[in-house]
Amino acid sequence: MIVIIGNGISGVTAARNIRKKSDDVITIISSESKYFFSRTALMYVYMGHMTFEHTQPYEPHFWEKNRIELLQNHVESIESNKKELRFSDGSKMKYDSLIIATGSKPNKFGWKGQDSKRVHGMYSKQDLENIEKSTKGIASAVIVGGGLIGIELAEMLLTRNIEVHFLVRDNGFWSEVLPSQDSQLIMDHLEKHHGLRMHYETELDEVVTNENDEAIGVITKAGRKIECQFVGLTAGVSPNIAVIEGSSIESNRGILVDRFLRTSEADIYAIGDCAEFREPLPGRRPIEQVWYTGKFMGEVVSETITGSPREYNPGHWFNSAKFFEIEYQTYGDVRATLAEDHEEFVYRHATEDVLLHFVFEKESHKFIGINNFGIRMRHPVFNDWLLNNATIEEVLSNLKSANFDPEFYTKYESEVVAEFNQKFGASVAVNAPKWWQKIISH
Repeated sequence: MIVIIGNGISGVTAARNIRKKSDDVITIISSESKYFFSRTALMYVYMGHMTFEHTQPYEPHFWEKNRIELLQNHVESIESNKKELRFSDGSKMKYDSLIIATGSKPNKFGWKGQDSKRVHGMYSKQDLENIEKSTKGIASAVIVGGGLIGIELAEMLLTRNIEVHFLVRDNGFWSEVLPSQDSQLIMDHLEKHHGLRMHYETELDEVVTNENDEAIGVITKAGRKIECQFVGLTAGVSPNIAVIEGSSIESNRGILVDRFLRTSEADIYAIGDCAEFREPLPGRRPIEQVWYTGKFMGEVVSETITGSPREYNPGHWFNSAKFFEIEYQTYGDVRATLAEDHEEFVYRHATEDVLLHFVFEKESHKFIGINNFGIRMRHPVFNDWLLNNATIEEVLSNLKSANFDPEFYTKYESEVVAEFNQKFGASVAVNAPKWWQKIISH
């Protein structure tokens, strides 16, 4: 019997892929919800664009058809010596193989009032329900933490005409991840949104509450009081590993795993946001908390459990998100601080929210990575360039091949290449997209 704790993208991907190769009994356990749903779609439920049922990729009959049992319960403890789970209702369950895919939890840093009413994170289905209840009829809110979840929550609240005060610890938005030029683009974009009040270099000290223990404001570390009726805590997430407390499973920040996603205990694996690699891959972090890495871990662990051990190796880093209207994608390695042996080329459109940030090696000109904002690019094309050690000149001359939107093939590329040539004294020419080259050659 294979038991999976957690029904997010990692756990469900593991279950689906195991079923393709095995007839073993598979049970997915979650205390959050019975059915798998898309977390990134929760904001659209709040905004009225869809119902919660619309966030579920699979119809209820899918699980029965694929013989995947679903159990909504809370795992209290794991006894690996007995291969047994204990639930909060006192019941027990045996397993042969166990996959822990419990995801993340919002960070809290011991702020006074952080557990009060009308103070919530934005991660789970329960968070969405609490936010819906706490923000009805309110006039203003404070969001703590300058990351992607905070942006989503701000967009949600603004759609209901709630004034939003956004507290960001650093002097730029997401500046621990984005280079200063990229962060500035987002900061300029945020200033355009009515009702959004950005407070940089500002940290939360405490949440002020009334006699009913409801949030009525915050006090910053500088001593400023901001009145509000809701506080959103979005200062990042950390691995949710409460399920292994008291067990013999080794952990650090996350549940420690090897490259095959095996924990310190036999027949127990950890995948997704809750897993931490003992030896990270070169250039990768020990904890990788994005959708595609969680999905890939589910695929990898399914191979190992069904008798074909496979190491985790997801290739070059990529991610995508949205900052209100600006789409963001990153491929390869673009760091907040440029490495000494790297060079950068940044193109920013004069009037539109479009920015391309290229990084390459100084000596060899080997392409290292790109952050792109306001233009959708094709992941397979950039992945191919990274795998084949393309130079920055090769990337720029064939940039049209990576542009996702055919109607924009001639809109930016010539200007991008012209700026690069002027800055670096190069003579890069703009080639036609590869698909067009194939057509005109016949």
